[in-house]
Amino acid sequence: MTDDDHRPFPPQPEQQQSPPGLTNEMKPVPDHGEKSYAGAARLTGKVALITGADSGIGRAVAIAFAREGADIVISYLNEHQDADETARWVEDAGRKAVALPGDITSEEHCRHLVRQCLETFGQLDILVNNAAFQRTYADIGDISTEEWDRTFRTNIYAPFFLARAAIPHMKPGSAIINTTSIQSRQPSSHLLAYAATKGAISNFTAGLAEMVADKGIRVNAVAPGPIWTPLIPSTMPPEKTKDFGKQTLIGRAGQPAELAGAFVLLASDLGSYMTGAVIPVTGGEIMI
Repeated sequence: MTDDDHRPFPPQPEQQQSPPGLTNEMKPVPDHGEKSYAGAARLTGKVALITGADSGIGRAVAIAFAREGADIVISYLNEHQDADETARWVEDAGRKAVALPGDITSEEHCRHLVRQCLETFGQLDILVNNAAFQRTYADIGDISTEEWDRTFRTNIYAPFFLARAAIPHMKPGSAIINTTSIQSRQPSSHLLAYAATKGAISNFTAGLAEMVADKGIRVNAVAPGPIWTPLIPSTMPPEKTKDFGKQTLIGRAGQPAELAGAFVLLASDLGSYMTGAVIPVTGGEIMI
């Protein structure tokens, strides 16, 4: 079943992948705005560094930003096929793309990303801290210390590492956008580690916004609800993927393309009076 825009409703086929998951192995394949997003030159002359830009929300943001006029640094772990596909869409929009693999849990790699952005483009105007790691567990005893550490290093340490490296090079009018989650306000017990990091990201966003306001840098966040990305089949049991998103008021999971507009708002002059904000894109689930 689909709505008038042909976005799929549950049930999805039961499926599972090994983390971090691949886009083309998903059924159905997510919509990143490849055929639908039309830019309006809102980011002409800008350079954006986007983590997790190989797939999911990150790819949708990369496509939208490129069609708005920005060049893109694609940060990703090791999903080379997905990253190459994102780069192709950026280049099809007439913009430059640089794909940089590596683990953002490493402080040195985060510094490397910023250095490469500056060496390649001479500027960094938009930092999107989007990459995330999650796993599902029914019992706290099943969560290893190593996994707890990996979740925090990916989801909250990396945004700290990247922001600290980037801010000295960002001019007034620049923007930092963090991806938090409805889990920051409505944590699910089976996503204990992930939800805890998303609460931290929302707090980090508010505090950093205040810290850099006098530099003319805006810091905001987008809080997705259930979104159909490779993170889902690669971190949830197959039976959970079947009805993923069904609980929302809209009755389905969101597509990555449906978040792109919120990121463009926060990156561009459309959001010039917004800082320290969290925009919920949740399919009607209320951020309590």
